[in-house]
Amino acid sequence: MKKNCIITVLILILLVLTTYGCMEIFNSDSGSVIYEAHPTEVRYTISYGYFINCTGSGEYNIKYDCDMPEVLEGEIISTEIHDNEYKNKILATFNTVKSWNITSDSSEAYDLGITASVRAEYFLVSDLNGKNALTIQEIQNQYPDLIDQYCTAQSNGTITFIDPDNTIIKSTANNVLNEAGTDNAFLVAKELFKWLKQQTTYGTNQGQSSVKPASETIKNKIGDCDDLSFLYISLCRSVCVPARFIRGIHVDFEKEQAIAHAWVEVFVGPNVGKEGWIPVECAGTTKKIETEIHQNFGIEGVGHLRLFKDDGSNESMNASLTDIRYLVYGSDRKITPEAYLEIDSYSIIRSNELIIDENDNRSYE
Repeated sequence: MKKNCIITVLILILLVLTTYGCMEIFNSDSGSVIYEAHPTEVRYTISYGYFINCTGSGEYNIKYDCDMPEVLEGEIISTEIHDNEYKNKILATFNTVKSWNITSDSSEAYDLGITASVRAEYFLVSDLNGKNALTIQEIQNQYPDLIDQYCTAQSNGTITFIDPDNTIIKSTANNVLNEAGTDNAFLVAKELFKWLKQQTTYGTNQGQSSVKPASETIKNKIGDCDDLSFLYISLCRSVCVPARFIRGIHVDFEKEQAIAHAWVEVFVGPNVGKEGWIPVECAGTTKKIETEIHQNFGIEGVGHLRLFKDDGSNESMNASLTDIRYLVYGSDRKITPEAYLEIDSYSIIRSNELIIDENDNRSYE
């Protein structure tokens, strides 16, 4: 789901995430778990945005914000903006966008989008025991601004999508916290992730494609990547573990295709993750809980391309759900937008096995 460079059209595509070929092969004599080798460093070119065809007569206005790409590890080698009549803009604190605001009465075709050359590497938190993470109380004492920013509800002005104060969500999260027997933020976040994977299913909600609020997802126990991410964030925030959503693109290595996607980051302390934040993929479909933890908790594969990072505000939520907008003046004017998302020149630089040793330490070898 881009912010939404892509969400409106591609949200109808069922996001069936694979585990990147990470089938469990065997338990070694030492007690290690070894997964099938899969890409850990890749290069590709990606293009995303809108083709917009303006026909007929009459004035029109088109507004579109297209997010610049980022990777957690690796680099964006180069970018090309398809239409130069843009302005640079910052949305929701962190997000650099190319912004078009076109007013015209001419019949024209526009290509509003970005092509980027990407080199991506995996990112993972090697220790699954949380020994370097802070407790929830330590986060509250040392990072009160993060608690204020990332432990509250978020809406788009109409619907509260992230809802840590919801009675069912709060009760559920507190039960998980109490059963965990620890307030280590990493371990609590991991237990909440276990609950999410045990109690919910990835899929569309009764055939509906619109994003669901967390209060609805926890009742229906089913959701897509947005829905499950919003529920997981709500669970974390309700017990004062800061969490935020990431929107971007997921690249399928086998099919060499890309689809819009959303996932989560959780703050567990400055000595773990990327400046204290760890990535969490909520839309995995593996049935085995331990496999979900090994492959999707505290790990971000090379198929994740970041486009939008939440800053905890309602503006952030609204911006992430807003797609291309246009107005026409006169019944003879027709605007036809067509989203595109394509990858090209895809190559695997490195592939490795994911290994979890007997002490719950992860590595790629």
